[in-house]
Amino acid sequence: MTFGRGGAASVVLNVGGARYSLSRELLKDFPLRRVSRLHGCRSERDVLEVCDDYDRERNEYFFDRHSEAFGFILLYVRGHGKLRFAPRMCELSFYNEMIYWGLEGAHLEYCCQRRLDDRMSDTHTFHAAEELGREQPRPTGPEAAPSRRWLERMRRTFEEPTSSLAAQILASVSVVFVIVSMVVLCASTLPDWRAAAADNRSLDDRSRYSASPGREPSGIIEAICIGWFTAECIVRFIVSKNKCEFVKRPLNIIDLLAITPYYISVLMTVFTGENSQLQRAGVTLRVLRMMRIFWVIKLARHFIGLQTLGLTLKRCYREMVMLLVFICVAMAIFSALSQLLEHGLDLETSNKDFASIPAACWWVIISMTTVGYGDMYPITVPGRILGGVCVVSGIVLLALPITFIYHSFVQCYHELKFRSARYSRSLSAEFLN
Repeated sequence: MTFGRGGAASVVLNVGGARYSLSRELLKDFPLRRVSRLHGCRSERDVLEVCDDYDRERNEYFFDRHSEAFGFILLYVRGHGKLRFAPRMCELSFYNEMIYWGLEGAHLEYCCQRRLDDRMSDTHTFHAAEELGREQPRPTGPEAAPSRRWLERMRRTFEEPTSSLAAQILASVSVVFVIVSMVVLCASTLPDWRAAAADNRSLDDRSRYSASPGREPSGIIEAICIGWFTAECIVRFIVSKNKCEFVKRPLNIIDLLAITPYYISVLMTVFTGENSQLQRAGVTLRVLRMMRIFWVIKLARHFIGLQTLGLTLKRCYREMVMLLVFICVAMAIFSALSQLLEHGLDLETSNKDFASIPAACWWVIISMTTVGYGDMYPITVPGRILGGVCVVSGIVLLALPITFIYHSFVQCYHELKFRSARYSRSLSAEFLN
């Protein structure tokens, strides 16, 4: 450190009126990054980039920050305790002080981290409003052409169900088509439905997947639903801002997975006709038609709850992997022990249901999840004791990551709910203007 009085062996930090004296040697490797940056300052300009003011005569650096928060932080970096929030101080304000001095949220105690996460979740909407305002400025001048405004309104109508009255009507119609399609899909698997459909066709046209499915009422309804979904997907693709980003979105991928099987099945029936190849293609066609179940996921576009579920699974994939690891480890241990106790010790009175470890894994998984089908169960006393331990262990292991997943679910719900409310407010302002 070459700036300041060369003969001074120490420097003074004045933080909100509280003065702290530090030696030059300690300043070089000080744990707080902002304080250690003072050692490399070569000019007064460099110093003022780090602190708020500087007294050259007394070699004193002024920081217009919270003195009590800095005292807690200084005690932590000196190893005199653990970092916790200062009493009677907002969690976000203390966190801002930590960021200013060069610490992160991971330095806090676990209980304080949870408090900080809860507070940030509650105030996330305000930060999101500022970011959205900066990222989506309203076009002015030549860019605010009527055609651009019309495209933007069309895009919001198809992408945001709460953005306008037309968007709400469009979303309702789409939901009705999804429900009708699901009802027809479920009804088409009923024996009476299949028998009635078979009576209306000739003996050579017994297959449900004939070359002309549109002759049946279910085929007509299916074609109408597919037509609506296809038109909706095409329009949304045309009015989208970024075509590549549109294709990468999960909900759009689900739309393609729900629409494509219908056209593939139609093409296969057209090309195979009434030949014997249709029999070999029957299984493929049934699988493709059953993929219409993906249409249920289309409801996520119109319901915040399903969107929250998807966003939570995306953010909590580490916790989900941890949960699966817990289950797999417990399955390996309890399945081996149960196979030994029920089948390996006494071969004469052994339990045939536990003849192998893979077979015992099924019993372990249904016991840990407290489902208990009752199709297989231990009959020996040690096996029943092990079963009780397995059930209790399953409850504990499944409950450990649930807290993290629940907290992320609440945060995701608040974010999506705020976004929906933002579009509703913009709609109200548009009507007022």
